[in-house]
Amino acid sequence: MILRYAVLVVILISQLCIGVIGNTSLFILYIYTFLFKPHFKKLIDLLFMHLTIANMVTIIFTLIPDIVASFGVPNFLDDVGCKVVLCIYRISRGLSISTTCILSTFQAVTVTPSNSQWVWLKHKLSTWTFSSLLCSWLINLTIYGFVVETVIAKTNFTHVGNGYLHAYCQNRNFGNNNSGSFLSIILTYDLLYVAIMIWTSLYMVILLYRHRKRAQYLRSPSLSSQQSPELRATHSILLLVSCFVILYWLNNLITLYGFYAQTKIPRLGGINSFWATCYPTICPFLIMKNNKLILHFTSSFSALRMTCFQHALRR
Repeated sequence: MILRYAVLVVILISQLCIGVIGNTSLFILYIYTFLFKPHFKKLIDLLFMHLTIANMVTIIFTLIPDIVASFGVPNFLDDVGCKVVLCIYRISRGLSISTTCILSTFQAVTVTPSNSQWVWLKHKLSTWTFSSLLCSWLINLTIYGFVVETVIAKTNFTHVGNGYLHAYCQNRNFGNNNSGSFLSIILTYDLLYVAIMIWTSLYMVILLYRHRKRAQYLRSPSLSSQQSPELRATHSILLLVSCFVILYWLNNLITLYGFYAQTKIPRLGGINSFWATCYPTICPFLIMKNNKLILHFTSSFSALRMTCFQHALRR
């Protein structure tokens, strides 16, 4: 049993380090791009930067309390601490979900064909993107400003009853039948964004399929190469959405089980935190995979290495 706990702690610490390093590196890359490589920047990069910040905050405020609890530190969070940590975590997680949804919608509009009835949306992308981000902030602050009032420091140490129970926190109505309202508000909000993500992703998959069939029919390699930046971005966002949806449902299944189980499993919170932070941890590496500046550096480094190799052979 002790070995299992030790393995879980190592996994959580590793995920914290990898997630923070990955998101910090991506954020620094975007800052460098905006300051020194302005010809590389695009509107979508602002969304990626916003997502990166939200992911990093989510990782920190999710994993650190569980890591501290794994070392047996008592009373790490009081009532105020529970409210602050849960509020920041929930807002950052909500912003991560909404930003991923906005990214998916943004790219769906970007790749819309010129003869589509939705092409007029392209001219309003910049305005609607910033308006959507502002609305997501306001909605998250409103919802989680209310939900956080239901959380207090942990008082039930018997781990019996349905309700939200963390290593240091629990909901105020723990063990009551009305405690489900704590979770229903969050799930209703999240499901709306997930539905939009799935819809826009299916739309992009259909467009990609049509583009591929058209390229095969014309047998024109240049047709696909002309749209390669948009296609790369579309593939990246589809991969992001796919990872998010899979990990989101897995995380929610564990959350629902932990919420409604009468007898609580002490380490289930740590396991759930691992799955809850998988997407924020993987996300920066999926984005960097097709980042234009990184591809430029990679090609330049490969060319430099090939030049050095040729010089070495001539000697």
